[in-house]
Amino acid sequence: MNETTGSDERLVRRLAEHRDAFVDTFGDSRRSSAAVRLFFSPGRVNLMGAHLDYNGGPVMPMAVDRGTFFAVAPRSDRRVRFASTLEPGEVEFELDRLTSTRAGRWFDYPLGVLRFLAPLAPNARGVDVLFGGNLPVGAGLSSSASICVGTAFALDRTWQLGLAPRARVDIALRAEREFVGVHCGLMDPFAVGMASAGQLLWLDCKDGSFEHLPIDHSSIAIAVADSGVRRELAQGAFNQRVAEAAEAFERLAPFVPGATVLRDVPLSVVHEHSRSLPPHIARRALHVAGEVERTFVARDALLRGDVATFGAQIFEAHRSLRDLYEVTVPELDLLVDAAREQAGILGARVTGAGFGGCVVVLARRDQAQGALERVADAFAAQFGRRPGVRVFGGDPGPREVAG
Repeated sequence: MNETTGSDERLVRRLAEHRDAFVDTFGDSRRSSAAVRLFFSPGRVNLMGAHLDYNGGPVMPMAVDRGTFFAVAPRSDRRVRFASTLEPGEVEFELDRLTSTRAGRWFDYPLGVLRFLAPLAPNARGVDVLFGGNLPVGAGLSSSASICVGTAFALDRTWQLGLAPRARVDIALRAEREFVGVHCGLMDPFAVGMASAGQLLWLDCKDGSFEHLPIDHSSIAIAVADSGVRRELAQGAFNQRVAEAAEAFERLAPFVPGATVLRDVPLSVVHEHSRSLPPHIARRALHVAGEVERTFVARDALLRGDVATFGAQIFEAHRSLRDLYEVTVPELDLLVDAAREQAGILGARVTGAGFGGCVVVLARRDQAQGALERVADAFAAQFGRRPGVRVFGGDPGPREVAG
């Protein structure tokens, strides 16, 4: 088990290496490396509120101290160049002639942000940007929101636009929805862009209201176990779940006067009318309604310091995601089942959209290391490889880092 510390010193060192990679990548000897600015944008892990953001429900994410690195330098023209330490090749765009066509590659995400930011900076110079980082891609830790919010932050600072944090979140969300084509909810960019170090975010995705909730990191560890199953082909399945939830709402809304999102439909109403729904639509509605109730129970438990009840809701959320929303895979289920058997582990569930990726684990800090090692042992015995398991610290959100 590896534990990240979130120390500024470690981040500064990693970003200094990233600046060296920028110079090697773009190789402009006329431009001093001192002109290269460095930025960091975290990923996130969601503890409660699974698949509720696009259904208008409450969620409880936390930004984590791993994320996306950005090295940015201005140009004298209107050209933009993107490259990544994680992918081969380099792409170029002209700010005055940005393509409207997706390429199906990693750079669609920052390009989507660029398309919505460029009109706000009509006289801006172009930039070279090298992306990188230490956040697993496709693992359910919101690498897409990390890169989108981080791109909005870095360009906002570089072009001196003076945008508010919520404006950057909205641009990131539009990039994913309107350009990349992922029908995601508000949670991921909000969790990244509105983070507060060491706290959970309580976000009501129906009205956008939020607050930060305390969690005692001295006694509680939040870990992530990576199944190693990547979600590259799961975008269609995720969009299908969004469509199924929308159908559930369309069928159930007539029974709830004033309902505007599926979150507004109580569990009792879903039970009453479930037999009139197609079975898979009924299952989706049962998950959403039940998860809304569980998330409120979890919030109340956290606020009164009852971490056992909080963790129990996390375990129950996974059961619902497995049986009703059907977004888990055997590797994820085994990690959760193994965690359930360990003393000191309070809760575990798939985090992110599912279909692969990671399990988030809530554990008592003084028992976490041994318990997580035993979870990894059980996984290795079944699948012949050890999962990556790390304890994460919280993160204060996107920022410029002096190198």
